[in-house]
Amino acid sequence: MMNELNMITIVILSLAFAAGLVLGAFYFIALWKTVKRLPDTSRPLRLMLGSFVLRMAVVLPGFYFVMGGHWQRLATALMGFILMRMILTRHLGIVKSDLEYYKVFPQPT
Repeated sequence: MMNELNMITIVILSLAFAAGLVLGAFYFIALWKTVKRLPDTSRPLRLMLGSFVLRMAVVLPGFYFVMGGHWQRLATALMGFILMRMILTRHLGIVKSDLEYYKVFPQPT
């Protein structure tokens, strides 16, 4: 009986972690696309606020649903969310067009 309970817990926490990865991918890819569109838009504030509201409208209920009243599930989902942020930061990184920006506007050291 105890072994089955532990296996069920492992499966549930694994699913929460996977859900955190999916939520993180949605959030950070949408943020990346929003930032990339900023130079071309005539209303950057509306774009940023609209994107923020949309991302929050998806991610917050997603975490609430995954949590299901258990803080352990929320913590596991947040770990997946943060891991996806790290993966996408490394994967997307600085592209060639961004390097030209840094040449024109050097960052303070």
